[in-house]
Amino acid sequence: MKRILPLLLLAAATAFAAPPAPLDRDLGQGLAYCRVHSLPADLPTAAAKPGPLVLDLRYAASDDGGAAALGAWLKFHSSTATPVFVLLNADTAPAVRDFLAALAPPAGLITLGPASPHLAADITVNISAAAERTAYEALEHGTALETLLTESPVKARHDEAAIAQERTTPPDGSAATDSDGADASDPAPAAAPAPPPPVIDAVLQRAVYLHRSLRALKKL
Repeated sequence: MKRILPLLLLAAATAFAAPPAPLDRDLGQGLAYCRVHSLPADLPTAAAKPGPLVLDLRYAASDDGGAAALGAWLKFHSSTATPVFVLLNADTAPAVRDFLAALAPPAGLITLGPASPHLAADITVNISAAAERTAYEALEHGTALETLLTESPVKARHDEAAIAQERTTPPDGSAATDSDGADASDPAPAAAPAPPPPVIDAVLQRAVYLHRSLRALKKL
């Protein structure tokens, strides 16, 4: 028992220290999504059938060896028929950003990211660092991809204060009074606070829109 206990403690500590696993999702219409936390460990396996893919390298950790492995992986998977949309930002490992900036890109490789002096992406997206981090972490914590991609307008609510005012104001516009002549209208309730804006991953959204456009143009 004395020997087993240290092993159990070591296993528990290792489990808590383990990096997050890659996160895979289906974006529909033949487009897959893979979030990489660390290169080269989280790259999709070479045995996986190539197809259109969003490879999310935002905040990914890597050294020069991981960047080289990424380059070899892209040469095998990226083509005009199976484009790879690579998401980057200023917090992507410098080894990866430098490698991709110097790479003669294989056919079908498209990089996307926020506008930044530290990033050279093929397509830049207008999103703040804070908003991007919020959207990125939302998916980590279980938010559905559809929610992060759809800018659904907030349904307008009836203004309860206006309704109350309409019901207590006579047609001639004078204030309603009780039998003693006092103003019988109740104080209007405070308007409900506006709901927070939806959390949208604008960089991922742009990659999905680009894929859909290529399909519509019959390029895929």
